[in-house]
Amino acid sequence: MIDLHMHSNFSDGSSSPTELVLEAKKLGLKAIALTDHDTVDGVSEFMAAGKKYGVITVPGVEISIDTKMPNHGHMHLLGLFIDPAGGELKSTLDYLREQRNLRAEKIIRKLTELNVPITLDELLEEAGEGSIGRPHVAKILVRKGAVGSIQEAFDVYLAKGKPAYMDKVKLGEEDGLKLIREAGGLAILAHPHLMNYDDFAGVRERILQLREKGLDGFEVYYSTLSQEFSRQLRELADEYGFAVSGGSDYHGVNKENIRMGVGLGDLQVPDTVYSDLKARWEKAAVA
Repeated sequence: MIDLHMHSNFSDGSSSPTELVLEAKKLGLKAIALTDHDTVDGVSEFMAAGKKYGVITVPGVEISIDTKMPNHGHMHLLGLFIDPAGGELKSTLDYLREQRNLRAEKIIRKLTELNVPITLDELLEEAGEGSIGRPHVAKILVRKGAVGSIQEAFDVYLAKGKPAYMDKVKLGEEDGLKLIREAGGLAILAHPHLMNYDDFAGVRERILQLREKGLDGFEVYYSTLSQEFSRQLRELADEYGFAVSGGSDYHGVNKENIRMGVGLGDLQVPDTVYSDLKARWEKAAVA
């Protein structure tokens, strides 16, 4: 079993990259990928830990894409097997990190207007080495007693459409795909169902459009993906030769219901997904 979608405390997860590797080893996972949001700063530690503890580690990233989606949906791209120093990846992600910090200041101002004050120093301390994200704000709100849980913090203040939500600077579709490909990675559409199309026909059409722009594949296995949706995605992958990936989207205690490897409890990503992706990546590297 493998898990090719997880986050560390370098973005909005609660575990360090090394802790992710140790947990994967404990669970008997064969291969795992670190796909932090808009940063590769944890990749070097992750890869070193994989080598030290005998777990196959895949360097990755998850990039938020600025594109219009129906029903408040969103699009994220995973870059798997990336070179963290390849192309303009690092410099572009550093710019996005700066924009995240500016966004955090706006969220702080909005919360202050709502009589729920927090400070930038508190937020920086909570984030530590990682990029500031809404889960860090949520943790502070819980600690201060403003809400009872991280989920409540999002439901009341931080989710899209709520009073303290602020959108973040994102890359366009073509820029995101290009950034991943130029860093030597495979460009994988994360959680396709969260684009929130009304039916699979919309998802299919959008994926085929992305294929023309350089998309390699998409996640067929994911914690909240239904069996029927997964089946339709597998058929689409078979029809057009897309790469197939999958993972839990593990965030540690920041998403307590999602467990590494098994997601909500019944996720199983076959080992062959890793071997097929690696073979595709190796073939593209020598092309």
